[in-house]
Amino acid sequence: MSADGSGCGVVERTENAVLWITLDRPEVMNAVTGEQRERIISLLDGASGDPDVRAVVLTATGRGFCAGADLRGASAAPPGERIAGGVARVIRRGAQRLIAAVLDCEKPVIAAVNGTAAGIGAHLALACDLVIAAEEARFIEVFVRRGLVPDGGGAYLLPRLIGPQRAKELMFFGDSLPAADAERLGLVNRVVPGDALERTAREWAERLARGPTRTLALTKQLVNASLETDRAGAFAAEAAAQEITMTTADAAEGVTSFLERRPPVYRGR
Repeated sequence: MSADGSGCGVVERTENAVLWITLDRPEVMNAVTGEQRERIISLLDGASGDPDVRAVVLTATGRGFCAGADLRGASAAPPGERIAGGVARVIRRGAQRLIAAVLDCEKPVIAAVNGTAAGIGAHLALACDLVIAAEEARFIEVFVRRGLVPDGGGAYLLPRLIGPQRAKELMFFGDSLPAADAERLGLVNRVVPGDALERTAREWAERLARGPTRTLALTKQLVNASLETDRAGAFAAEAAAQEITMTTADAAEGVTSFLERRPPVYRGR
């Protein structure tokens, strides 16, 4: 097991082949700074290529999972003084890169949502492959309260998870969505008591870490792309992924263990 407190408000540790990434600025409900964002992106990118990391958990300390972007110290020029394209550039390089890093990570990513997930914080959780929420957690599409459209991939993620009408309801009103309602809508896989959140996340992550890692990566890619392609494209991608999977040692182990009538021992290769 290794542990590191990076000093930027992100703490990481690797335990039993699971990388734990913890937002650690509870005094501001883990509102994410640019430095934190870059650290998370770097960790997720590193996890993709690290054979010793086979699953990732993203969580936080305190009462909040992530209250959105930390806007303290950010200055907004009056509309007439802004450079055209400047805001779009900031969003592309910032919030959108963060969400893309979660979606593109080649290891399964679990969100363990301990408290409020608002704005980009909600999208950070919902971009994960699996979401476990504490009973006291809540999700807020806070942008409309500030007169803004959702960014950080919100209008991309939510319709794919719950359909356009439900997504519009959350985004138009900006109401707080309790964890139980999020589970009912399909935004959350499991709701657990707060004191069981870390244990449940660990159980799921370590189970994934014992799985066929490359198979999980390719399955993630197929599912994420499934709503953006036609049947022919989806079938072609599926066949190509299976071709790759069949070359792995884990696939050979899966077949051998079946024939030998024993549990498989996957090594992520």
